[in-house]
Amino acid sequence: MSAENGDGGEQGASNAVRNTMAAGAGCGCLLSPVVLLGTIVVVIVFGGLGVLLAPLIALILLFGGGGDSGGSSPEDQASQAVEIFNGDGKGTLDEDTVPDDLVDPIEKAGALCEAVGPIVIAAQVERESSFNASLVGPDGEKGLSQLPPDVFEKYGKDDDDNDKVSALDAADSVMAQGRYMCDLADQAQRAIDDGRARGTALDLALAAYDVGMDSVLAAKGVPSTAEAQGYVASIRAQFAKYAGVAAPPDGATPGVTPTPTDGSL
Repeated sequence: MSAENGDGGEQGASNAVRNTMAAGAGCGCLLSPVVLLGTIVVVIVFGGLGVLLAPLIALILLFGGGGDSGGSSPEDQASQAVEIFNGDGKGTLDEDTVPDDLVDPIEKAGALCEAVGPIVIAAQVERESSFNASLVGPDGEKGLSQLPPDVFEKYGKDDDDNDKVSALDAADSVMAQGRYMCDLADQAQRAIDDGRARGTALDLALAAYDVGMDSVLAAKGVPSTAEAQGYVASIRAQFAKYAGVAAPPDGATPGVTPTPTDGSL
């Protein structure tokens, strides 16, 4: 995703995260709590309110030895994390990172189209609802994927075969999310091909999921706002976890990034 989208030239949150992560990959100093704190401050400043604490804590866990490293050195994990952060999210989902009952719908939703993988779906679900299937949003959004009611009505189906279509049904919600993301990615790719937008289809689709495709097309890419850029960055910041680069600490709930109150930090 280009940080030059829009006329303001504002540096985007995802670009800030990429730069700080890349710097960390090149030296072991990111393991220092002081430098890590500096990284968090940079992300918050550039990302604004669009970047929530969850992805930042994921970075702490990743670079601070929050789980079983699987024999990889911190430098190797950091290098992998940078690569995955900048990637397409199409890798294999680490099934241990999501609740058992959601593995199947997330993998199915991530196989609906070429542009959107299960890692993307899982990261979005955490960002939207923290895997709370009964969550109701302020504007009537419901369920794991927090789709607006009109969007769910368009893309929702009876995916769990219980003779009803409900955003509060986990499979219905996640599969509707997958269909919607695939549609957004298709619209984004057409706009890129026609020269109406810059960036990647995935980044544009993620931004459109948060702020709407009209805003993305008006900006000719990911809008240079804290909300849009921060949303894209917050999703990408979770890719490494769901790819299994760094295992969650013992006792962590699958699909939920531990917070300091969990005693993980």
